[in-house]
Amino acid sequence: MSKKTGVTEQTLLKDSIFRIGKVFSVEGRVIKVSVDKQKNASHLLYKGELLKNVSVGSNLKIVKGFIAIIAKVESEQIREDQIFNGKYSKAENKIHRILVVKLLGYIENNKFIGGINELPLIDNECYLLDKEEAQSIHNFVPEEDVPLELGTLALETGQTINLGVNALFASHIGIFGNTGSGKSYTLAKLYRTLFTRFESEKKFRKNAKFLLFDFNGEYNDDDAIIEEKHVINLSTKTQEGNEKLEFSEADLLDVELFSIMASATEKTQRPFLARTLNFYKTVSRSDDALRFFKNMLRKRVVDILKMSDKVRALLLLDYLKEILPKSYDDNGIERDLTDDLDFHNKSAEFMLDGVFLRSYPNEIENTLIYRHVDSYEFRDNFISKIIDFLYLQLIYDVISNRAQNEHIAPAINKLKSFQKDIGKVIRVVKDETSDFWNDKFFTIINLNNANLNIKKLVPLLVSYKLYSEHKKKKIKQTNSSLNIIIDEAHNILSYASQRESETWKDYRLETFEEIIKEGRKFGVFLTIASQRPSDISSTIISQLHNYFLHRLINSKDINAIEKTVSYLDKVSFEALPVLATGTCVVAGLAAQIPVIIKVNQIAKKHEPNNKTIDLVSKWSDNINDNEQ
Repeated sequence: MSKKTGVTEQTLLKDSIFRIGKVFSVEGRVIKVSVDKQKNASHLLYKGELLKNVSVGSNLKIVKGFIAIIAKVESEQIREDQIFNGKYSKAENKIHRILVVKLLGYIENNKFIGGINELPLIDNECYLLDKEEAQSIHNFVPEEDVPLELGTLALETGQTINLGVNALFASHIGIFGNTGSGKSYTLAKLYRTLFTRFESEKKFRKNAKFLLFDFNGEYNDDDAIIEEKHVINLSTKTQEGNEKLEFSEADLLDVELFSIMASATEKTQRPFLARTLNFYKTVSRSDDALRFFKNMLRKRVVDILKMSDKVRALLLLDYLKEILPKSYDDNGIERDLTDDLDFHNKSAEFMLDGVFLRSYPNEIENTLIYRHVDSYEFRDNFISKIIDFLYLQLIYDVISNRAQNEHIAPAINKLKSFQKDIGKVIRVVKDETSDFWNDKFFTIINLNNANLNIKKLVPLLVSYKLYSEHKKKKIKQTNSSLNIIIDEAHNILSYASQRESETWKDYRLETFEEIIKEGRKFGVFLTIASQRPSDISSTIISQLHNYFLHRLINSKDINAIEKTVSYLDKVSFEALPVLATGTCVVAGLAAQIPVIIKVNQIAKKHEPNNKTIDLVSKWSDNINDNEQ
């Protein structure tokens, strides 16, 4: 009996200490709690331990019968009794402390369940959470998932935060924060923790693929994130010895892609590009593609030299010269391929050694430019090869009055400006046989030494290619997954760039929006990290499932998060501008309630190479002398 009495006394003691007040207002999810006057201290003493008293940002329990409803304190107010009834001994006793809280969920069978199934009643008692209850609401990992420890609660000492692998990595992730807030560190921590847990698993190495686009060279160190990775360093600064990505011709023969590279207009240039690519495919399917192309060149030479319009004919001859290789005389001096031709203005006809070519077309075969067609070979650079087809198609279209030169030529010139850069980073093969992943599960494409055009083009090409391949595999019910990771994502997901055409922006954003909308059912997931969420398409941000939000100061960035992230509560949102470095708000499907965590450290050698330079140590002779 005494034992039973002891338990009862202990329970009563705990209840009296943990009780903080009563509900006095219920307005949907917004509940107001009147705090007991003796619970206004910052800490409470229980079993020799100091407990943090309830405050803004704290969680509390509202007891409704046998149901424990969990809520979060969003704001605090005071209320003064207006009617004096003689019961106050001190003036401060007229002051009531009021907590405004919002419901988060409830505890059932010792497990926290997010969502509302019960609303509290007036006079329901409210309590601080004990240790077990606090652990319960921060236990985000179901039994069937694998937990990964990412950090500890920033506002509660000792409470670790684990997230489930399925809930986190089978989803789209957004990591946002200003420069120096720790977002790249968090990205590295996420994937370092995952790889450490699974890299020895055979199924993981077989079925999981991870691709990281690194715009600033932060992850290409030997040990960054993980030692075992495949790093592809792309550069447009040098011509020879560059690493290159391999693409098959089929990957690049896309009218949308060429329209983007050529900044093609919708009504004139884009249809021209489509005709050219169809022409290229027709030639490629023939038994002897080079012979086919040469015959087409000869036909166009004949057509041009039979023209009566001198101006148009000379222009088209110039286009032929763009296609044909240079010609040199016996002394090694370059010669003009039309040196042997004259034009008789009166009869409006080309002449060769006094012979009128339209009247005697068989003589055209003796012209230098006709005979020089035999010297033509397809170019090694795929884009240069396509440009030859574009010129030949343009010649045909102008002759047949299907297109005007001034409408089409700018698209070809734009594409020509791309060809050298593309040749530095892409190798085009007939049938792709190399392993993009180099027998690794983690590949990094380092774009630090690439120019702006390539930084925008390569992620688009590679992402679309791998996504398309993965869709085809998924139809066969494979178990593979693909995680595409984009650090500094505003470089390619911005809708506000003024350096590119609307067509380019639309195609680029539509491609990644398709991945983020449809990718999940094909096992393709996107992780984006950016310091400027306001620059990124709101469609993309709103489709993310999990968010790691570091310090954001710019009002546009904060507003972008407020408009698109539905998981945040008021306290977490208002904390964004003042979060410490390495601290972030975690919200989304992987966490049933938003929490502010301090991200755990990773070994220094695995950190990204993005530390802010310490100017004092670099400028002062009396500091770090051993580094001289």
